[in-house]
Amino acid sequence: MSSKEKKVKKKKTVRKADIILIVGLIIIALPFCVLGWFLISAQLASGKPNLGDRYANDLDPSITSSEQKDIEKDVKNIDGVEDVNVELTTATLRVYVDISDSAVETDAVSIANQTYDKVVNVLSPSIYFSQHDNMKMYDLEIHVYNLDKDRENENFVYVIKLKNSNMDESTIQTVSKAKDEALAQQLRDDVEAKNNPQQDDEGDITVGSGETEDTPSETNDDSQEEE
Repeated sequence: MSSKEKKVKKKKTVRKADIILIVGLIIIALPFCVLGWFLISAQLASGKPNLGDRYANDLDPSITSSEQKDIEKDVKNIDGVEDVNVELTTATLRVYVDISDSAVETDAVSIANQTYDKVVNVLSPSIYFSQHDNMKMYDLEIHVYNLDKDRENENFVYVIKLKNSNMDESTIQTVSKAKDEALAQQLRDDVEAKNNPQQDDEGDITVGSGETEDTPSETNDDSQEEE
């Protein structure tokens, strides 16, 4: 065999070894590449709702960003409104309306109703907020409140006007006022008593709803007497 033939044979052997090495490296690296792709995809999708096919073939027609801006502009023109924020989350249109701090419940209810009228002037409730043709559609929530930064204030008012797609008519409720004030006050008193227990003359601590527990000093005294 000539030297030239030996060189050709050697090159073929080297190329074959290189190919085997490259294929082996690809096989080893492939799982890591796939894992890295999943990790990067998960990181990019972090914080976004995973809707899947929940609303496939539903929400038609959809609510556009332009329509949301029109609603926000119209609601801002209502007397007594200080700020408006319109959000579309999944299948719910939420309109948050901050009104004057001096507003009372009747003002909040009136503005909630006016806001609803502004919304349905842009988005027909029979189309956007009502189920039809076996299709899921949007829900509407209108939140009207005063004293947003001072919710413990006795003058705080919060009203919600709601229209779900499976409801024939909208409903409105003042959620800042308890339906059963006596029960609500009892619950507040119980929480206050539990958070701030009072010790009576006999050494017992009242923890709420008439419940008492012995103080540590009294327990220690009883133990010493038994000894």
